[in-house]
Amino acid sequence: MSTCFHCGDACTTDTIHFQDKAFCCNGCKTVYEILNENDLSYYYDLEQNPGTSPSRIEHKFDFLQNPEIANKLLDFNEDGIQVIELYIPSIHCSSCIWVLEHLGKLHPAIKAAQVNFPKKKVRITFSEENFGVYKLVRLLSNIGYEPYISLEDTTQKQRKVDRSLIYKLGIAGFAFGNIMFLSFPEYFEVNEFWLERFKHIFRWLMFAFSLPVVFYSAKDYFISAIKGLRSKILNIDVPIAIGITVLFIRSTFEIALDIGTGFFDSLTGLVFFLLLGKFFQQKTYAFLSFERDYKSYFPVAVTHLKGGREKQTPVSELQPGDRILIRNEELIPVDGILMKGDALIDYSFVTGEADPVAKVSGDKLFAGGRQQSGIIELEVIKSVEQSYLTQLWSNEVFQQKNTCRFETLTDGISKYFTVTILLIALAAGTFWFFYDPSMALNVFTAVLIIACPCAIALAAPFTLGNLLRIFGRHKLYLKNSSIIEQMAQLNTIVFDKTGTLTKAQKNVITYEGTALSEEEQKLLAGTLRASNHPLSRSLYELLKKNGISTLDEYSETVGHGIEGSYQNRHIRAGSHAFVSESFGNNDTLTNGSINRTTVHISTQDQYKGYYTFYNDYREGVEQLFSSLDPQYKLIVLSGDNDSEKEHLESLLPEQTRFYFNQKPENKLTFITSLQQQGKKVMMIGDGLNDAGALAQSDVGIALSENVNVFSPACDGILDADRFRQIPEFLSLSQKGVRVIKYAFLFSLLYNLIGLGFAITGYLKPVVAAILMPLSSISIVVFTTVFTYFLGKKLNSHPDC
Repeated sequence: MSTCFHCGDACTTDTIHFQDKAFCCNGCKTVYEILNENDLSYYYDLEQNPGTSPSRIEHKFDFLQNPEIANKLLDFNEDGIQVIELYIPSIHCSSCIWVLEHLGKLHPAIKAAQVNFPKKKVRITFSEENFGVYKLVRLLSNIGYEPYISLEDTTQKQRKVDRSLIYKLGIAGFAFGNIMFLSFPEYFEVNEFWLERFKHIFRWLMFAFSLPVVFYSAKDYFISAIKGLRSKILNIDVPIAIGITVLFIRSTFEIALDIGTGFFDSLTGLVFFLLLGKFFQQKTYAFLSFERDYKSYFPVAVTHLKGGREKQTPVSELQPGDRILIRNEELIPVDGILMKGDALIDYSFVTGEADPVAKVSGDKLFAGGRQQSGIIELEVIKSVEQSYLTQLWSNEVFQQKNTCRFETLTDGISKYFTVTILLIALAAGTFWFFYDPSMALNVFTAVLIIACPCAIALAAPFTLGNLLRIFGRHKLYLKNSSIIEQMAQLNTIVFDKTGTLTKAQKNVITYEGTALSEEEQKLLAGTLRASNHPLSRSLYELLKKNGISTLDEYSETVGHGIEGSYQNRHIRAGSHAFVSESFGNNDTLTNGSINRTTVHISTQDQYKGYYTFYNDYREGVEQLFSSLDPQYKLIVLSGDNDSEKEHLESLLPEQTRFYFNQKPENKLTFITSLQQQGKKVMMIGDGLNDAGALAQSDVGIALSENVNVFSPACDGILDADRFRQIPEFLSLSQKGVRVIKYAFLFSLLYNLIGLGFAITGYLKPVVAAILMPLSSISIVVFTTVFTYFLGKKLNSHPDC
């Protein structure tokens, strides 16, 4: 009986033949035709029979033709672009990931697709015109990936949890324990009991227990190794897959030929500890997810309007019906109805499309958009989807900056490790082939068995997972664990000044010039209210007591200034050049303010005067720079003038370099030039004018004072209260990488001991059974204990 080329099910008497291939039903044949016609036949090269048989879906999803129901499933629906996240239970292998992320070849309306393999979800961005949710779901079902849609999806979008890793870990642990128990007679040489009665039964039982471990629990390592080899990459899973394969084949031959008990205990123990490391890593990320504790993970708040007063409220506490205020360049954290103001929303964080969308009062606005035209008020219609902003931060739009230029420590070592072990195995096998041919095969396989890099594969997940949790407890929230390794390699740190070295809302402010009338002060306060720049926020706090005028028009030129209009009255605030450009530059108007931090004011195209800011620097700035100075090249990169240069030079180390009057595009170019010189750069800014520089730097950290100006372009968010702990975070990153290297050395020591047994031909199952689990357990204990004590040292800091 033949099997279906697409899904692998047995074909019955109704077998369908097409292009010399057998299919069990018309559904599978149709899927094959669709993939083949759209140049997606590589799907079948990734794995034999990767597909699932399409279900009978006639009329099953007719309810999605109702726009009201379909729209409830959408995460985003604006300007003809829709985004939906669907749970697809049949996702099971690399082939599934590959075909789902190439859905755009099946239909031109599909713009992008991103698979979350552990959760079996796919996030799809598509064009609404002539397509829609119904046609998308039908297309997915036709190619064998029917989404699971229930009433819960249209109400609270309940998240499904993939439990396959738990099942794999459970099976591996169960098999490992039983095989160890069955191996006791061999370990203790209970000859009478072993040889005369139960030897063969016990050995074949061990073989049976190993089958689900190899073919189910360990399959992801084989898939990853094959994908790496296809891409010509020797990742860490290649030697692991080789080790598992050799262990299984050699052990099977030994019991089949009755020449030994094999290494089934080592095999199942290896897989069990590898999966334990992966499980620990997954639990770590779950612990740090928004679903666990949004407020402790993401310091984002929003201006909540209540009783005519403004109050900073955590986004997680917003409820339907609340009124919130969104300033220029702020991110919209929840779905809401526009109640006041004219909105110009940039949804590029969600869709990748850069064109802003204009909205008027009464229109619906979606979470993830950024306001670009002044101040608006929204009425909340949905409480925050706490995991939604997490997805926004990890959107593929912002994942491209470091993926091609950074190689993790594990990946770097794995390339040389794999080649070295293969060379040692070949050399040892060749020597024994000429010296004693009967030992050659045993020695060759023994080297591959004992040198399997289990400890190397465990060291990084356990160490970096622990460090992520430690950083999170101390309010440094990193996007992923690889950022820790990048932090350990830094040699240059660039600081923004305003809002980073200085406190955002604590300045001594004086005014010089023609006095502003009461109406002008109200108009200025209303204009400042819409801006998120630290100087604007500080000046607004000073002027808001005089009353506020609601603006008719507002615009902000990033890095230059802001302007607003109300009832034919017009005001500008910003740099001297910005406020005077409409009536010509006149240096006499500055009254000697060029060398100070100032905000100049003009009304009705008439220069009025300027506010001077005497910066209040954050506590511990001097000690912070002194701690960093011996190891890092320090740079202050500011958009302000150089009025504070003399003061900063007296405050900061002599080697610190200063650059002032830097526009946002200048900052990005400056970071790029440093990288071209071979520098590893960290940029620390406030996330507003620094978005380009944060994205370009090797590590971009946005300093947050609990306002909603988070940028997905950054790699991490640091609570402003922990600013003084930056040297400790960097030091801890370096120590964490050293822990991984020490773990690699321990692994090397175990491997050398094991290789000594293997090369000389004396590797016995009991030796492998002791060394392999012992190396894994010792690495887990070593990394856990070390990182615990590193975290305790951070806990002893006076700021904690």
